[in-house]
Amino acid sequence: MTATRRTGLAAGARAMPRTTPQPAPVAPVARLMVDVPLPHLDRPFDYLVSTTLDEQVSAGSRVRVRFSGRLVDAFVLERRDISDHDGTLAFVERVVGVEPVLTDETAALFRAVADRWAGSFVDVARLGVPTRHAGAEAKAWPEAERAAPAAGGAPAEGFGRYRAGPAFLSAVTAARPARAVWSALAGEDWPRRFAEAALAALGAGRGAVLLVPDARDLARLDAALTALLGSGRHVALSADLGPPERYRRWIAVRRGAVRIVVGTRAAAYAPVADLGLLAIWDDGDDLHAEPRAPYPHARDVLIQRSSLTGAALLVGGFARTAESALLVESGWAHEIVADRTVVRASTPRTTAVGDDIEQARDPAASAARLPSLAMRTARDALAAGHPVLVQVPRRGYVPSLGCARDRTPVRCAHCSGPVAAASSRSTPTCRWCGRPATDWSCPACGGRQLRAAVVGAGRTAEELGRAFPGVAVRTSGGERVLAGVEAAPALVVATPGAEPVADGGYGAALLLDGWALLSRADLRAGEETLRRWMNAAALVRSDGTVVVGADAGVPAVQALVRWDPGGAAARELAERAELGFTPAVRMGAITGTPAAIAEILSAAELPAAAEIIGAVPAGAETERMLVRVPRAAGGQLAAALKVASSVRSARKSPDPVKIELDPVRL
Repeated sequence: MTATRRTGLAAGARAMPRTTPQPAPVAPVARLMVDVPLPHLDRPFDYLVSTTLDEQVSAGSRVRVRFSGRLVDAFVLERRDISDHDGTLAFVERVVGVEPVLTDETAALFRAVADRWAGSFVDVARLGVPTRHAGAEAKAWPEAERAAPAAGGAPAEGFGRYRAGPAFLSAVTAARPARAVWSALAGEDWPRRFAEAALAALGAGRGAVLLVPDARDLARLDAALTALLGSGRHVALSADLGPPERYRRWIAVRRGAVRIVVGTRAAAYAPVADLGLLAIWDDGDDLHAEPRAPYPHARDVLIQRSSLTGAALLVGGFARTAESALLVESGWAHEIVADRTVVRASTPRTTAVGDDIEQARDPAASAARLPSLAMRTARDALAAGHPVLVQVPRRGYVPSLGCARDRTPVRCAHCSGPVAAASSRSTPTCRWCGRPATDWSCPACGGRQLRAAVVGAGRTAEELGRAFPGVAVRTSGGERVLAGVEAAPALVVATPGAEPVADGGYGAALLLDGWALLSRADLRAGEETLRRWMNAAALVRSDGTVVVGADAGVPAVQALVRWDPGGAAARELAERAELGFTPAVRMGAITGTPAAIAEILSAAELPAAAEIIGAVPAGAETERMLVRVPRAAGGQLAAALKVASSVRSARKSPDPVKIELDPVRL
């Protein structure tokens, strides 16, 4: 009986007629981008919209369609009356969510970013559109507090201390497309300045997007905006929120419930309507560089967006990058700087351990890790009741060991990785494979005694604890980063980027092991060193002292002593232009197997001025090739590499190839 009933149900199901979907009566064609990560499919496809989905499918909707026999996601660009496709069109299967996730402006931005970095639309859309959570769509954003903001503009001690500062705020208030590079004074309350700029945009009835490198800076800016605007008038977007909360906040922005967005690099694509201001803090921080394809830099994304929307742009920081210097030199942006008298009054006194006076007083100063100058400076600041910041380039205890006789680096006998010590009593261990190096002997001299080649934050804190008994020693770096410290005598040992803010400022800062930063085999070594030093020195009181553990003749040291980020960036840009490096030129980096690189170059119609550099080893079986062109031919280079990548994709070439335009690291 059961079998008979099942057969009857099956027969009845087969007998039921299947309803054929009918195209919508108006604009039945949906032009969309399918979410398929293949370069040769980075183009619009046309599908039909049925009458049942007519009211749900609109420009910006996220839908599901059949593509090559699979059900995939897609983004609707527009609805049209007719299609350019001559064949039969398939129907959209269903709509994902009730919220359109694209706007005309963000769709244009995704396309522009993809074209500039030789990527695909859907790759950029993954960066800018968060994962959907149905529950978050049903939650309304809380009503904003309607109390008057704490201030109506920039006070005299805010942007008024800078030439062109008030003029920039006036342009934002008047909804003019002003573009500026801001060199902040030491000790500047930059979150308050950013909040004031956002307030100016809000006063013009427009929105703002403010970017910072990390969660600590985001917390400071979030607090400054809340204090100035009240709660509910802005949202903070970051990966730390978790997917549901991040999507809820993003939806609030998409609906227009809030018009000011602060966040890390992904917030550059936030769908803020009527943008009036785009701002980024500390654009030299490598956290602004996107590690996922097509590898755009957040600063350059904001530049693209400013050009597309006419929104004002503010690039701020204590230091300045060569890219920002190019914006000023080309006339595309103006600089916001203070007069030299104001700079001198705001900047702590800076001394290098290798200058002539200290060399005469202490001949061993340039070789000592903690010379007498640093010890005297720390004691004076502690005696005055202030904390002292000690910046160390490396975390850990002893992250690198060497032979005690000839300083030959200690390498693991199994994998050739670097050997480190976690504490004074621990066994030296390989940092790569974790094997202990108990039987190591120097390949050059046969010695077995080890010495510290590089000293980390942990060992530094231990040494300072012995040198200053009774003084609290705190560390900040790695997984334990302090947000702030009290205005009390203490030694704070921090790695670059993990320096906590001190109430009232530090009495002194000791910037140790400058050689470890300056000697890195990196095009940006000098620029990055100065940025890290200036970020640390900016936390020191104007009547405090900064001691730099480097020779006084080094250009980065001189720029820090004079507090001249603009001059240092201009010199860096001039040197890059002379040598033919970014940003003076545009450069493409192609990484893959030799055969794959050859296939890319043979398929690419490179500009006539293109220069091929390399190849150099990039891995066990991979190489890296550079292609350099003048800036005017940068668009042609990106287009040529995109076409070549599409050709390989269509051929189903087996070996993957990584293509980066203007990579941060060469």
